[in-house]
Amino acid sequence: MKQITDEKFMKVAIKEALKGESAGEIPVGAVIVCDGKVIARTHNKTELLKDPTAHAEILAIRKASKKISDWRLNNCEIYVTLEPCPMCAAAIILSRIKRAVFGAYDKEYGALGSKINLKEIFPSVNPLLEIKGGVLENECSQILKGFFNKIRNKI
Repeated sequence: MKQITDEKFMKVAIKEALKGESAGEIPVGAVIVCDGKVIARTHNKTELLKDPTAHAEILAIRKASKKISDWRLNNCEIYVTLEPCPMCAAAIILSRIKRAVFGAYDKEYGALGSKINLKEIFPSVNPLLEIKGGVLENECSQILKGFFNKIRNKI
């Protein structure tokens, strides 16, 4: 049952990633779910906002915090198409999100297990955080690979 739910919400994140791609952003989408309902969804907007912190996860955390009027997202889960970078992983940990689910692994910048695991570095900040990677991994990876192939072919 959990796998079906994870795939359902990852598909919403994938739709967000594709929106970002069509806007010229690196196609990463994020969705925050609380009590089974989507309370925030977005995609990378670093180019649009000219802001290096405008990653999908950061923007989704801001939206969710505003929606529930609290910075503590204790009962929330985040679904992201790409394993979060150190900045985003730290934000997930600090916001007290209970579960982080991602699609594609990021061997270069992944900070929830691939390159480093910030949860292990800061175990007392959010000890209950559950991490699950590889949900719809092929689909998420193909979106990113396709995007970067298009960029390489333009050069």
